[in-house]
Amino acid sequence: MATKQILITKYKGATHWEESDLLAVEEPLEIRLEFGPVTKRKSQNISITMRTPGADEDLATGFLFTEGIIRQASDIFSAKVWGENSVTISLQPDFDFDIKKLERHFYTSSSCGVCGKASMDAVKIAITCPLPKSTDNWEIHPEVIYTLPDTLRQAQSTFDATGGLHACAIFDREGNLLALREDVGRHNALDKLIGHYLQQGLIPLDQHILLLSGRASFELLQKAAMAGIRFVCAVGAPSSLAVETAESFGITLIGFLRDGRFNVYSGKEMIGPFPAN
Repeated sequence: MATKQILITKYKGATHWEESDLLAVEEPLEIRLEFGPVTKRKSQNISITMRTPGADEDLATGFLFTEGIIRQASDIFSAKVWGENSVTISLQPDFDFDIKKLERHFYTSSSCGVCGKASMDAVKIAITCPLPKSTDNWEIHPEVIYTLPDTLRQAQSTFDATGGLHACAIFDREGNLLALREDVGRHNALDKLIGHYLQQGLIPLDQHILLLSGRASFELLQKAAMAGIRFVCAVGAPSSLAVETAESFGITLIGFLRDGRFNVYSGKEMIGPFPAN
């Protein structure tokens, strides 16, 4: 369940009253990995993430892909959700898996506060994108870009109920909404979205637009690069490292997309001209 109803007390001026309110649910999800030959399967807990329940299989699959542990959906033998807050991903028995891949080189993240990567060189090594670069140099016109936030907002059912969720959405080049995922964690929302497309065999997403409901941080641009996304828009501001990452991987990055305006931080050649009067 993505929402929970509680009773709250509201204050306004000199009055107060009790009223029911909806909150976005936040619960831990344990992601476990099984690997090795069938007769000698190993199981290891690789992550515990706080998330909004729902699409847990997509979240776990997307996480494994954006962390570089798997390269394609066929690397997975099975996925099973246990109870309410655990999911186990079993890799193919013959999958060449190095357990050292789980010894992550963490980076400083303003969203999760873990430690580590100190330079863009380390970042570039971490993003081992297996996807070929597209040679199709398409453009998106400003009129299409302006419409994206309103389209996203109209589709955010859980946000309407709670006001407390991040969202990530994939659009086609004409601005049509194709898929949307919400979560209390912005990185979880994107992992859910990428995991959905990975399981459909639709990666890379190099012909699509990604819209982020908040700011554009490094970890979100890293995940976008892993999925082959070349056009990223954010309602909020980008960080400096997000801009550097976008420039390094040829991603058009737009920020402050709201109220009929936006800023282009990299890849302005993919912004089409206004139509002639």
